[in-house]
Amino acid sequence: MSVEMPKSLTDVQSNLVEIQKQVEQACIAAQRAPQAVRLLAVSKTKPAELVQECYQLGQRHFGENYLQDALDKIETLQSLEDIQWHFIGPLQSNKTRAVAEHFDWCETVDRRKIAQRLNDQRPADKPPLNILLQINISREPQKSGLLVEQVEDFASWLTGLSNLSWRGLMCIAEATTDQQRLAEQFQTMQTLLQTLRQTYPQLDTLSMGMSADMALAIQHGSSEVRIGTDIFGART
Repeated sequence: MSVEMPKSLTDVQSNLVEIQKQVEQACIAAQRAPQAVRLLAVSKTKPAELVQECYQLGQRHFGENYLQDALDKIETLQSLEDIQWHFIGPLQSNKTRAVAEHFDWCETVDRRKIAQRLNDQRPADKPPLNILLQINISREPQKSGLLVEQVEDFASWLTGLSNLSWRGLMCIAEATTDQQRLAEQFQTMQTLLQTLRQTYPQLDTLSMGMSADMALAIQHGSSEVRIGTDIFGART
């Protein structure tokens, strides 16, 4: 996509350009094509105007953690027809309808009840909702997500939900500076996706990596990195 650059960039736009360069450099270092990794700009708590500034530079995928904040932005920016909204926060069953009706992606599916409600509440005039299964790759008890050994059974059940399009996996790696531990977790995710693709060839998304561990995640096959503060500044 050819994007006409504004004559002067705002701070957010400059940050976005810098992050895009970092993603490209990480891809080159990992001997991967830059277009193989999607940048998800996490705009939680930030106003619609800042999302639109990124949109003007060609950014199309935006992640939101907080539902009401996201719905306000979706309404404000509804004229941007090719924008893609990803829900990436914890999802309670009483909020599934709003996600099913207004989002393009839900990346935090880890319970049958949630998946069933998203499927049943997806409007008939919309394409199937893209979903990722969230994996608790660090096996931390306070974290959401399926354990690796639970995925196969969940996946088999998921195939019956025609209003959902299962696209892959997501994880939030352990908050540690131990690069070996992180590498092991990312490698486990990559291996899990590769194994699942033998049965589910449509799987094309491995969402892992944030600001601190983005390059390592890309080295281990991430196809989507989630960046918030380094683009939009500290959350409010």
